[in-house]
Amino acid sequence: MKFKNPKPKKKVLVALSGGIDSAVSAALLLEQGYTVEAAFMKNWSSTEGLLRNECPWLDDRREALKVAAFLNIPLHTFDFEDAYQKKVMQYFFEEYKAGRTPNPDVMCNKEIKFKLLYDKAMHMGFDYIATGHYAQIKKNKLLRSKDEFKDQTYFIYNLKQEQLKHILFPIGHLKKSNVRLLAKKLHLPNADRKESMGLCFVGKIRLDQFLFQKFKPKQGQIVDTKGNVLGSHKGTSFYTLGQRQGLGVGGKGGPYYIAKKDVKKNLLIVTEDPHDKLLEFKEIHLLEVNWITKSSKYPLVCKGRFRHQQALQDLNISKDKMGYIVRFKKPQFAIASGQSLVLYKGKECLGGGVIA
Repeated sequence: MKFKNPKPKKKVLVALSGGIDSAVSAALLLEQGYTVEAAFMKNWSSTEGLLRNECPWLDDRREALKVAAFLNIPLHTFDFEDAYQKKVMQYFFEEYKAGRTPNPDVMCNKEIKFKLLYDKAMHMGFDYIATGHYAQIKKNKLLRSKDEFKDQTYFIYNLKQEQLKHILFPIGHLKKSNVRLLAKKLHLPNADRKESMGLCFVGKIRLDQFLFQKFKPKQGQIVDTKGNVLGSHKGTSFYTLGQRQGLGVGGKGGPYYIAKKDVKKNLLIVTEDPHDKLLEFKEIHLLEVNWITKSSKYPLVCKGRFRHQQALQDLNISKDKMGYIVRFKKPQFAIASGQSLVLYKGKECLGGGVIA
């Protein structure tokens, strides 16, 4: 099937990653009569040490070129590698060094896709930017995808209200299974490509190996809640709250969960009890909050999740001197500082923030 690029009403720059979701998005936009051009972002190309052959950007660009040629649309390649290093990777390493658990995909969307690429598209005279995210925009509101399992509003809660009228999510009303069927029906050259997993633009990696490039192992003690030494660890930066895999102390009891990290003393405190009070959180502080739709009344009763694909939790949010205070209806397990809490009212994503 050959696609023509007619002369319609609006121009769209679609972020073409080389994957099925963005390819189907571009094809759907053409069928809807938009003038479509594509953008490939080169954000990471490290071939040093443990990342050799791990970064898939060349393969991704090759696939993006095939799709663009098949759809008969121009492909622009933008080199955002310096910005990605400064805005995403530096944040990633600094957060882990401080003992927090960051979300680089959230930062990548905030600083790269919906800032650098968005600004570039507006500057070039495009009416819209489009991506293959599973999300929807209706009546200038960000809504969850029809495919609840694939929904990606968790990663794009930093969108601004004024941006929504210039953003398109062409597959947000579809389920992933339908997108795959469409890719085959349209005979897209990447229709059989497997879904990419891993860190945004870096690929599938082992987190500890990735962090070893920046931090030298700093051996410390693993102790239980009574102070008994159970073993040793490689450094608090390599672990997160609630973690039970990779501790190396399972043979002495357990399983053990990381209940607390003492970065200054380089200690990991563990517990055998998943209901230990150290692991239960009823109240948290939220910083760096971005409101897509802001409430005029507090406390705001809504729902939220602090992990992607986690079931939505009942909560209320109020203002305080630090920013916002969140109270959950039920205690939550192992909330780590640095994670994002994203807020919802019905299907609408209200925004979110970073857990203090």
